[in-house]
Amino acid sequence: MKRVVLGVTIVTAALAFTACNSDNDNVLSVSQEPGVVQPTSYEFLRNGESTVSFGGQTTRIAMTTELVSALKINTTTETELNNMFAHVEGNADFSEADLNASGKSIRSKVAASRDYFSANTTGANAIKAEFDTWITEQATIVFPNWSVEATSGTAGFKQEAGGGSIRYVNGKGLELNQAVAKGLIGGLMTDQILNNYLSDAVLDEGANRANNTNKVVESGKMYTTMEHKWDEAFGYLYGAEANPAFPTLDGDSFLNNYLGKVNEDGDFAGIANTVFKAFALGRAAIIANDYDLRDEQITILRENISKVTAVRAVHYLQGGKNALATGDMAKTFHQLSEGFGFIYSLQFTREPNADTPYVFATEVNDFTAQLMEGNGFWEVTPATLNAMSETIATRFGFTVQAAL
Repeated sequence: MKRVVLGVTIVTAALAFTACNSDNDNVLSVSQEPGVVQPTSYEFLRNGESTVSFGGQTTRIAMTTELVSALKINTTTETELNNMFAHVEGNADFSEADLNASGKSIRSKVAASRDYFSANTTGANAIKAEFDTWITEQATIVFPNWSVEATSGTAGFKQEAGGGSIRYVNGKGLELNQAVAKGLIGGLMTDQILNNYLSDAVLDEGANRANNTNKVVESGKMYTTMEHKWDEAFGYLYGAEANPAFPTLDGDSFLNNYLGKVNEDGDFAGIANTVFKAFALGRAAIIANDYDLRDEQITILRENISKVTAVRAVHYLQGGKNALATGDMAKTFHQLSEGFGFIYSLQFTREPNADTPYVFATEVNDFTAQLMEGNGFWEVTPATLNAMSETIATRFGFTVQAAL
């Protein structure tokens, strides 16, 4: 499917970047009026060198990609999966030497944002434990039943109609690999972007604002701390791109991919450009010490990145309902499993001008409990799926029809 290249088609704002700091080479000028121009790419230089850095985010995306792939290989052991999720520096948990040498892990950043979880360690631990449970169940219940045809209450495989894809599910029809993969879009990527790196608690921590204003860079680096924190948010969305300065939204199968899918829906066309422009303009605003403009971009990012999760949750709930009507249970399971993961991710969204998600954890738990009630997807009803879809769509300000 053709992807739109972001960055090269952005319209330049009718304002000029005030060159108050001569060490900043990313200065664009289109008028004599003071202000901050909309950059045409995510490229920012100081003394001729790039100030953009988000290697840790690229590493965690790569780790997550390998973990999700391993969840579909039935010879992978529970220990191997757990070690990939909670990697320890130097352990040979991945196929790439650089990942094995890294001191970073997926688990350490799940439900770990400053705004949502620094004072809610109980909630954070419960969420991490839920991912642990899904991983364990995949290894100890689904993998041993790989060649058993699934029935209500019994894990195994189910093939889509007409010799289509084979889906491997637990006794309730849930593809646990999808729960993990889509759950990490919220629990890792969205939470770290919206509630950690773009939070005042991180961007303006300590002397960050004063140091940024005075262009005091981190020791041995070309960037200020505030610039770097903003880049780390950017990295969780674009860090796997071949050229993040001009992203094409085909870098990974997580938030990056689904921003592209939502953008391809005519009802949400332009959302990808809106997100990229906000990231680029916010970074330029930081360089220019325009913190009000920076915060305006955070508002845009919270609204639009949150919407991606909601749109896909409704999209898959409705896809599951439609598949259910045809009697294709394997397709139903697949659609609803993706929907389950996106619903789980709703608790990590962020209302633009608030300190709370669009959908609270208690509501998410209620949704997932409804889906898993009794025999789960084997007996879920269209009425339940419709009601859930309407609730989510209304909360985020779009229609169910728009998400199809």
